[in-house]
Amino acid sequence: MKDQITYLPDNADRSVAKQKFKITNWPTYNKALINRGSITFWLDDEAIQAWYESATPSSRGRPQRYSDLAITTVLVIKRVFRLTLRAAQGFIDSIFSLMNVPLRCPDYSCVSRRAKSVNMALLQIVGGDKLIIPFC
Repeated sequence: MKDQITYLPDNADRSVAKQKFKITNWPTYNKALINRGSITFWLDDEAIQAWYESATPSSRGRPQRYSDLAITTVLVIKRVFRLTLRAAQGFIDSIFSLMNVPLRCPDYSCVSRRAKSVNMALLQIVGGDKLIIPFC
């Protein structure tokens, strides 16, 4: 006796349907949708003070202008927003000007050179859609 093979008809639903929820609180739902696009940047005074390198150089050559914190910040923002180094430089400079912070973003070539020697911070997703980037 031959093995019987069962075929599904062409119009058979092969996937499990997504469960639909009825929205009962429209104002809260609308605010949640609006807040998806919200972005907040916060710089504390310690980060502003540590942006430029303050240590005296221990070796020959030109001293570093920017701290490892500054380089790490550019690299993390580049990765989070999927930017090129030049675009990340412009993005951070525009954030500083909007915040009236007297800082400059490191040049893209400086970031590219120093990226090999800087320890990257780990990204942590906390709560709902919040992304916390610790810089230590």
